[in-house]
Amino acid sequence: MNIGRAKEILMSADPIKVSYEGESVIIQHVDERTRTARKYSRAEPEKELDVSVLNLIEG
Repeated sequence: MNIGRAKEILMSADPIKVSYEGESVIIQHVDERTRTARKYSRAEPEKELDVSVLNLIEG
């Protein structure tokens, strides 16, 4: 995924499916400078992690 699309998903009022390493996740924050996104999984929302937006997959 590119940084622009990650920001669009973050700001969207509609739920958009995103996965990271095969797990459904929610994007919490996008950092343009480092090109990372803070994400957490739907199954374990307390486990937040910063990952490269390139590793996020839409759909």
